[in-house]
Amino acid sequence: MKIFIVVAFVLILASLASALVFMMRDGRDGKPKTNNMVRSLSLRVGLSILLFICILVAHQLGWIQPTGVPVIK
Repeated sequence: MKIFIVVAFVLILASLASALVFMMRDGRDGKPKTNNMVRSLSLRVGLSILLFICILVAHQLGWIQPTGVPVIK
């Protein structure tokens, strides 16, 4: 599960970086703007939502355990 989370974060960061590249390159030198940046950002949002849902499911199935500050009762 840890490997899946790391791979998902790397893909999210790669999508964000590609959106930055498309933002800087599109529309320069008289070329028309494309939808590449929008596609990259929507892919990033989709991957983030998928990662969040996978973490919730993994927690419900007991694959991962929460390790946080203990609640004092």
